[in-house]
Amino acid sequence: MIDFNGKTYWLIGASEGLGRAMAHDLDKAGARLILSARSQDRLQELADELSDARVVPVDVTDPDIVQDAASQAGDVDGVVYIAGAYDPMQAADWDRDAAMLMCNVNFIGAMHVMGHVVPAMVAKGRGDITLIGSLAGYRGLPKSIGYSASKAAIVSLAETLRFDLKGTGVVVRIVNPGFIKTRLTQKNSFKMPMLMSPEDAAKHVVKAMRKTRFRTDFPAPFSWGIRLLDYLPDLLVYRGK
Repeated sequence: MIDFNGKTYWLIGASEGLGRAMAHDLDKAGARLILSARSQDRLQELADELSDARVVPVDVTDPDIVQDAASQAGDVDGVVYIAGAYDPMQAADWDRDAAMLMCNVNFIGAMHVMGHVVPAMVAKGRGDITLIGSLAGYRGLPKSIGYSASKAAIVSLAETLRFDLKGTGVVVRIVNPGFIKTRLTQKNSFKMPMLMSPEDAAKHVVKAMRKTRFRTDFPAPFSWGIRLLDYLPDLLVYRGK
């Protein structure tokens, strides 16, 4: 069981939604927090609500800014990459800028951050990395150009890190939520199964962070359905296409 009390966690994507709710839960558990996102004002509002938190603004799409933020963050016990971008988009209605923003925030940004965090943690022989993926990363889905692909990349990144960092003292985990009620999912026009509040989702993530288990998917019934698609023949999955 991992104890957060007195440990420093860097939350990247903490200003809204899941990240904001997680900050409150980790704060209650006694963690010292470094809060990062693009909006300094929203981060400062959050920091003022917490016991021990400081603000380090970052744009994860800019490698120079990430390098500066990593230097400001300094020595951390754990990092949680929550930053995400989303726009529903069909391939026939391709928006190049929106598609690339999703890829840059959801995956390339994580690569920028890991490039600083992983070597530092390996050098000291300890650390804790949590990557927030999505159930959408398990399968290419309708109207998900950019999003499903970038989340699939995050899952793959986590799997590789788990293999390569075994025995280094660095714990790696991937947490894949379903639909969470945020400003991003408000863009969806379809019914979202088992839609969760950020507060409920945060409790699932923080619970997963207390363990060294690699993979956590939730909510359970919905995640089982998504994973089941992998075992269905393409003839059924893409019927009528």
